[in-house]
Amino acid sequence: MAVVFVAVAGVAGALVYSALANEREFERLIGAGDQAVAAERHFQAIEAFSGAIALKPDSMLAHLKRGAVYQNQAEFESALRDLREAVDIDPSALLAIELLGDVNTSLNRPDRAIERYEAYLALDERSARVHYKLGLSRYRAGRTDAAASALEQALKLDPALGDAYYVLGLVRRDQNRLPEASRSLEEAARRSPASRTAAREALAEVYSLDGEHTKAINELEALAALDAGRADRLVAVGLAQARAGREDAAVITLGHAVDRFPDAPQAYAALGHVWLTGAQRRGDRVALNKALEALQQAASRFDASSDTFAELGRAWSLAGDLQAAERALRQAVARLPVSPDAYLQLADVTVRDGRIQDARDALLKYATLVGDEKPLADVSARIAELSMRLGEPALAVRWFDRAIDESGPSATLQLRLADAAWKSGDLVRAHQVVDEALAAEPGNRLLAQMKRRLP
Repeated sequence: MAVVFVAVAGVAGALVYSALANEREFERLIGAGDQAVAAERHFQAIEAFSGAIALKPDSMLAHLKRGAVYQNQAEFESALRDLREAVDIDPSALLAIELLGDVNTSLNRPDRAIERYEAYLALDERSARVHYKLGLSRYRAGRTDAAASALEQALKLDPALGDAYYVLGLVRRDQNRLPEASRSLEEAARRSPASRTAAREALAEVYSLDGEHTKAINELEALAALDAGRADRLVAVGLAQARAGREDAAVITLGHAVDRFPDAPQAYAALGHVWLTGAQRRGDRVALNKALEALQQAASRFDASSDTFAELGRAWSLAGDLQAAERALRQAVARLPVSPDAYLQLADVTVRDGRIQDARDALLKYATLVGDEKPLADVSARIAELSMRLGEPALAVRWFDRAIDESGPSATLQLRLADAAWKSGDLVRAHQVVDEALAAEPGNRLLAQMKRRLP
């Protein structure tokens, strides 16, 4: 019995000693990892925390700390694994939950980030910081109303949170609540040095949308003064002046931009745009020549944009040189990202040259690029008309239908749709369209004639 007792006591003592030794080694490794993080020796930190995890695989703390290092090193997938493990071990670990949301934000997964921030707030709703992060993620996910409520709650908890004012300003802008957007962005510019530049850029946009052109120009001038080494800042001032109807001031500003930044194609392009807009409005040949000069200078640069070539094509078309216009427009549609308007102008140029197929192809590409972003009633009707001229009435029916869907029924469009349906062999549809049109306009003579003509 004595021997057994001594043996058992020895084993128990060894186990206790081993456990204490493991605990001391675990604490040492955690401390070493913390010191390595403080010294920005990230590889050594990961090594130390990995050693701690090997000793205690069920340690939430070790997984959290290693996950935080991986996040800091932008090794997001590794960070996700560790932080998920930390939350699995301790579902109430608030910091691990928050960091999971942050990592998903970095991976551009706003919906998953939202889930994590909402889980955090279900445990502790007093964190203004997490309410802000939730609002930002909801905004990025397109949930503007829900984003606004989270951001307002963040500001209720911490009225000094400048970044929340900034994102709330963007939300109000997207909701077309412009006065509220202005107030939020003004507050963001006052409170948050980190987002001051972005806030002023957004504020200038909101002022412009709200018709406050002088305020918009003032903001852009302030940004140009703060960032005098960037051509695009001065260009933005000139374009804002042009939008406000201050054409002479815009020309002067953009002339300064060209002088200060002779290698910046956007400065020449903006100056050409202003001259071209004036030439179109006034029928001014001198302004048109100046537009051509500036736009050709911009287009000669290797990094000239599709928009620049599209504007050059429009200028050549206005000058009556259709061949030069088409060359410029072909270059515009060959540059990425393509300016959709280049296809519209290419259609105008080719149809004037009698190339109906090319014109329709250009309009079809325009419609594909634009999608649902802009109204397409006029373009749809043009595609349908050109399809009729090409002897393709079935395709014309489809595009006349789209034009009517977007703009609403009109006797003119319904008459053309009925004609296309008839020529495509669909007499039932032709009769149906004419009957519907006559029900709305029983006295329309052209519709009555079409009704009598139909078999």
